[in-house]
Amino acid sequence: MRHRKSKLQIGRRSDHVRSLLRNQVISLINEGRITTTLTKAKATRRLAEKMMTLGKKGTLHHRRLAIAKLHNPEAVGKLFEELANGYLQREGGYTRIIKLNPRRGDAADMAILEWVEAGDVKKPKKAKAKAEETAEEAPAETEEAPAAEEATAETEEATAETEEAPAEEEAPAEEEAPAEAAAEEEAPAEEEAPAEDEAAAEDTEKK
Repeated sequence: MRHRKSKLQIGRRSDHVRSLLRNQVISLINEGRITTTLTKAKATRRLAEKMMTLGKKGTLHHRRLAIAKLHNPEAVGKLFEELANGYLQREGGYTRIIKLNPRRGDAADMAILEWVEAGDVKKPKKAKAKAEETAEEAPAETEEAPAAEEATAETEEATAETEEAPAEEEAPAEEEAPAEAAAEEEAPAEEEAPAEDEAAAEDTEKK
């Protein structure tokens, strides 16, 4: 049983597979796209993207590594000097596979292997997109916080003014209360004065 075996089965000897994939990558570099079976396309994509990574680094050491793998200096020169410059801003995913109808005769799954358009920057993943959205929302929240503080300060000032207004209204009421008490004290005094006059008049009459 082939449990946990991820190697693609092409059905040839290992030396033949290496030669086949090498030629496929060279054709992909020269032509831009190739049509092959789905299994061969998946196997070729691995080697092609590794060669593109070497081409992006662009040093003499990496050029020699690519030549040792492909055995074709002309194709490696085109990869390093022309193709790699269009993928400097792209982090992986340099090729795409487009599935085709089964091949007539043996009904093998067919596919097109091609380079992704040069300069087409890979879109960020959902996690990165969410992180960017939260980073954009954070300044907005910080801007809203001072506004909320100002609103609370204004409401506190308004409540303080409303509390001071009843206090001012109660103060005149307290001033009016002593005035009324004084008026009430004067009224009995005035009533006592006529009583004293009447008593004096009666004394004079008796005399």
